[in-house]
Amino acid sequence: MLPFLSIGVMVLMLTGIPISIVLFLLAFGIDQWFAIFPLTRALGQNLWSAANSFLLIAIPLFILMGEVIVRAGIAERAYRSLDHWLSWLPGGLLHANVMTSMLFSATSGSSVATAATVSTVALPQGEKLGYNPKLFCGSIAAGGTLGILIPPSINLIVYGFLTETSIPRLFMAGLIPGLLLTALFMLVTLVACRLKPSLGGPIRRSTWSQRIRSSVFLFPLLVLFAAIVGSIYSGLATPTEAAAIGVLVAIVLAACNRRLDWRMLQQSLDSTLRTTSMLLFIILAASFLNFALSSAGLPRQLTAFINAHELSPFMLLMVVILVYIVLGFFIETLSLMVITIPILAPLIFAAGFDPVWFGIIVILFVEMALITPPVGLNLYIVQSARPGKPFSDVVIGALPYIVAMFILAAALIAFPQIALWLPSTL
Repeated sequence: MLPFLSIGVMVLMLTGIPISIVLFLLAFGIDQWFAIFPLTRALGQNLWSAANSFLLIAIPLFILMGEVIVRAGIAERAYRSLDHWLSWLPGGLLHANVMTSMLFSATSGSSVATAATVSTVALPQGEKLGYNPKLFCGSIAAGGTLGILIPPSINLIVYGFLTETSIPRLFMAGLIPGLLLTALFMLVTLVACRLKPSLGGPIRRSTWSQRIRSSVFLFPLLVLFAAIVGSIYSGLATPTEAAAIGVLVAIVLAACNRRLDWRMLQQSLDSTLRTTSMLLFIILAASFLNFALSSAGLPRQLTAFINAHELSPFMLLMVVILVYIVLGFFIETLSLMVITIPILAPLIFAAGFDPVWFGIIVILFVEMALITPPVGLNLYIVQSARPGKPFSDVVIGALPYIVAMFILAAALIAFPQIALWLPSTL
């Protein structure tokens, strides 16, 4: 049933129907095909149960925090500071793209927001200095994926909500892999620019006084990260309460940056409402679809299939990873998570894999889906900031960074403590 479900999602998406409506249509289609029972009787109760979660309040709060930070100009100043520190490396601004994405990821919780912000700030500078457009755009698209791995991450919150896994443990589990992936992205950039120096643009050098003076612009992002993560792990706040603290700190930082006014707040709230409505509608629709699939017996069929083929835990994991790679080509990432996790996660947990560790594996391959065509959202976000130029540049430029993701995935499978050491220690 899962392959047919995936084909149905892809076909309906190609018609231009919003993904949330697609999921509702599939749920009612399954009800009619299998003659389960009138799903409309369960619709209200199911949607209420899915939406009535204190944890989901964190999603609009983290989105609002990122919107305020963007409009306060804090990300732009941080980018300039990192340019002073990293411009001497082969690749120069490419490293600044990745590092700015990493720092902004620690405040936005969204890959799309991260890619959009860094694109706006970085692309004009890259064109001015004559960087190769392929690798430059690829570094932004790949760096943006860090937004859902480095805490606070909206996608990790969704995973925790769907699997009833501790959000603080997920946040801490994502930190070391997120930093390792940042380092791997920079290593890929360094190797590419060593092999072909023309990719790296001009090497510029800043004085130590310029670097030190510019470091003050990194301070707001570090303060925001410390406020969110520190409040959670000091026991002062839950993840949802920490998101509210983050919004307050972001507003104070915007005021200190002299960017706080009613117009900026109105724009931030308007954008937050649009994004939140889209995300939560997808979550509710997927919850209803999963209810229909469970009623139709899909989990039982999958369990029977695995038992019949006597798959080892490792083989089961490889099959699940392959599912995420293939579906990631065609299905939007949040939809991919909310459709597959309630079905596949119980099988993985029953095979003895740690829920926190599996959450990081899922997020890593969801990140990969963000930069693989034809539905890779980050590719389109970067392209939207450079209208009229070849889309193939962004696609080709992102390919080397997919290799880095596979390397990290192999390391996580071989050494699960990469993800589990920090949460178990804390």
